Amino acid sequence: MKRAVAGLLAVGLAAGLVAACARTLEPPEWQRRQQKMTEITTLWAQIREWRRAAHMELDPTPADMFQWRGRPVSEAAKVCPDGHAVPASGTCGDVCNFAEAICDNAEAICGIADELGKADRDAQDKCASAKASCREAKQRCCNCSEPAP
Repeated sequence: MKRAVAGLLAVGLAAGLVAACARTLEPPEWQRRQQKMTEITTLWAQIREWRRAAHMELDPTPADMFQWRGRPVSEAAKVCPDGHAVPASGTCGDVCNFAEAICDNAEAICGIADELGKADRDAQDKCASAKASCREAKQRCCNCSEPAP
C-alpha cells in the first residue's frame, strides 16, 4: 500500500512538473515593446538601405512624413494610374522593385506600430517615415516606367 501511495505521489509530482514547465510566462510589457521596436527598427533600416541603393536621400522630409501620418500605406502606394506598365528589368525595374520592397516593409512597420498603439510616438514616427518612403519610391517608379497604351 505504501508503494502504491508513493507511486501515485511520484506520478502526481511528475505531472505537476510537466504542467509547470509547459506553461510559458508572458514577457513583461516593456520587453514586448522593446522586441516590437527592434523589429520596426530592423525593417526601417532596410528601407533606408533600399533608399540609398535607389539613389534617394536616406530619409523622407519631415513635411512628407507629416502628410502620411494617420493615412493607410495603401493610399501612399497608389501613385501610378491603373494599367501602368512596370518594367521587369533595367534601372527602372530596379527602382520599381525597391519601391515594392519599401512599401511591403511600410505595411509591416505600420502593423506593428498599430499593435503598440497610437500613443507610441517612436513607432508612429517610423510608420509615417515608412509611408513617406513608400510614396516617394512609387513616384520614382511611375516616373521612369511606361504609361499604359
